[in-house]
Amino acid sequence: MDKLIYKEVRNFIGGKFVKGGKKMLDVICPLDGKVISKVPLSGKEELDAAVDAAKKAFPGWSAIPIKERVQIFYRYKTILEKNIEELTYVTHIECGKTMGEARAEVEKSIELTEFACSLPQMLGGEILEVSNGVECRIDYHPVGVVASIAPFNFPHMVPHWTIPNAIAAGNTMVFKPSEIVPITSNHIAEMLKEAGLPDGVFNVVNGDREMVEGICDHPGISAVSFVGSTKVAKIVYARAASNFKKVAALGGAKNHLIVLPDANVQMTASNVAASMTGCAGQRCMAASAMVGVGPVDHIIEQLCEEAKKIVPGKNLGSVITKSAKERIEKYITDAEKQGAKIIVDGRNAIVEGKEGGYYVGPTIIDNVKPDMPIAKEEVFGPVLAIMRVQSLDDAIAIENSSEYGNAAAVFTQNGSYARTVAEKASAGMIGVNIGVPVPREPFSFGGWNESKFGTNDITGKSSLGLWMQPKKTSIKWNAEAKTNWMS
Repeated sequence: MDKLIYKEVRNFIGGKFVKGGKKMLDVICPLDGKVISKVPLSGKEELDAAVDAAKKAFPGWSAIPIKERVQIFYRYKTILEKNIEELTYVTHIECGKTMGEARAEVEKSIELTEFACSLPQMLGGEILEVSNGVECRIDYHPVGVVASIAPFNFPHMVPHWTIPNAIAAGNTMVFKPSEIVPITSNHIAEMLKEAGLPDGVFNVVNGDREMVEGICDHPGISAVSFVGSTKVAKIVYARAASNFKKVAALGGAKNHLIVLPDANVQMTASNVAASMTGCAGQRCMAASAMVGVGPVDHIIEQLCEEAKKIVPGKNLGSVITKSAKERIEKYITDAEKQGAKIIVDGRNAIVEGKEGGYYVGPTIIDNVKPDMPIAKEEVFGPVLAIMRVQSLDDAIAIENSSEYGNAAAVFTQNGSYARTVAEKASAGMIGVNIGVPVPREPFSFGGWNESKFGTNDITGKSSLGLWMQPKKTSIKWNAEAKTNWMS
């Protein structure tokens, strides 16, 4: 076997990298199918050790004033910026993104860290004189040991949805990366330690389903975040909540882009093409369903031209595994058999020199019926299903019928149409002439319906409800103050 590009991944517990797990799993680069590292599949013993380390670290860490805690993240942000090229390359190799996509992911992590540095300005508490001589105040406290379970598709960014906010808020963390892309988590641990984060505040345990179940069940963990498929998000939410934990579990998506005839042709075509193919379509904000209202052939023609400019191995990365490639291509073939028309076909893509890689080219499927699997199910690849309707109401009805509710967008130059979609779409994030309507900090990321389970979003201000709990104090010092029923 070829020499590994990266040393074996380790768990990070109590400030040290340690071995753990009786079984090792190959880490495969999806760009060429080669083994680049190995990761341990850890179990209860390693999880217990990580939780114990986090428990021991919590009293000291949470006692530090928040303005001092965030100083570590100021330093960490600088370390991320200094190492952006290395982190970009690791994400590229591990996840199969293009270098540009990988760099953008790390840049988003830097922005998320920057937001955490602003928490002292948002967590000042509240105080009010509610009666003569009586004050009520609210202070916000960390919940304790928390856990974050991350997916494969954003090995650097999604961890930063949770790590900076949760830890800056005073919690200690057990982090479980996807076993498919575990290398980045070791870099995160190294850099947090370099920034001065005390031992035990951040811990990494590697594993598979057994580790996820262990986190949901562990009595020492107070809150859990999860990002992944809806099927697993439901299980994590139900299991962790049944163990009385606070939970935010983000699931899958089927995002609809509603295109009207008056839309700017070039802007619409380029936005839709970028949305459907960015990160090889492996993101929960990708455009996977387009609903064309009325005569939109001129826009679809330009969309096809834009899609043909996106070439696997050049400006389009790979999908994550061989099985993912096979699953995506089966969706395309089945849609064709069911009567849909393939107008741009990305099946059987091969990149010269990387014949072992897992590539699917941009694929656009026209004349899709709303009841076809390709129209309803999350494909998670660079595939766009086009449905056609005659009215905006019909388009909104299709969007509303989806079990998911992550994102929806409308492309039009008519403000009234845009407002109608924004108000009536059943989704938590809306775009107007934007194909990937991801909110920027301080606005929060989170969908509706079966795209999210729990009461808080996972980023921005809304995430603080997951990581903190309010303490209300009523105070009276002046015994001579005039009293009434309120005091």
